[in-house]
This record gives sequence, structure tokens and C-alpha cells, in this order.
Amino acid sequence: MTFFFYTGITVRDLDRSIKFYTEIMGMKLVDRVKNPYTNGEFAELVSREGELPNLELNWYADKKDYKNGDELDHLGFLVEDAYKEIERFKKLGIEIAKEPYESKNHVIFFIKDPDGIWLEIISKKHKGAIPKNVDPYQR
Repeated sequence: MTFFFYTGITVRDLDRSIKFYTEIMGMKLVDRVKNPYTNGEFAELVSREGELPNLELNWYADKKDYKNGDELDHLGFLVEDAYKEIERFKKLGIEIAKEPYESKNHVIFFIKDPDGIWLEIISKKHKGAIPKNVDPYQR
């Protein structure tokens, strides 16, 4: 079972985008993280603290060529066990866009939907990795 978690969009200037979404759209910055796996940085924003879904702003140091329409980066789905899910997707013939890797708190991999949109599949490695008030798997 998957749970829709957030939308990730690619931005050209992370500071400018954070300012827009917080000051103009009224969202709250929850976290900002340098990501060594993508040579970039991302910021998580919410409309109301403790509620989903999140908006994730992704900036990539190596991305220089932007085209209109490139902004939708990926959709994020939370699962209980990423390794079980990847096996299920493989059996169903779903294209694996990026094999699993582990961060400090999560196991992450990517698949593609029928139109080629990347879907991030993420599971937590320990109980505190996702706040209890937004974690559908904490009962």
C-alpha cells in the first residue's frame, strides 16, 4: 500500500522559490537539506504544520538546461517497506528509474508512471524518521 506524501518540483533558484512560497503563498518552511545523492539541495514546505501533502522544492547544481514543463520533478509516495515494494513493482513490470539507496533516515527508489513521470518511493528506517502526526503507518 502506498500513501501520497508530497509533490517535488524543480526550481532554478532555491532562495527565490522559498521566498515566493513562504511570503506570497503563505507556506511555512519546514526543512532545507543539501542532498549529496543529487548534488543539489531541497526545501520542504507545508501549508499547515503537521499536515500533508508537502511541497518539495528541488534545486540541482548540475542542471543548466531548463525547459518549460521540466518543473514537475516527481511525486512522493510513502510505503512501509521500500524493498518489498520494489520487488512488487518489478513483478508487475513497472520501470525502475533509480535503484534503492539509503540515507540516514530513509530507503528511497524511483519508478516511472506510464507517462514517464518519476515517482519517489520512500520508507523510513526508524520510527522518528517521519513525524508521528503525519505518518500513516504509526498507529
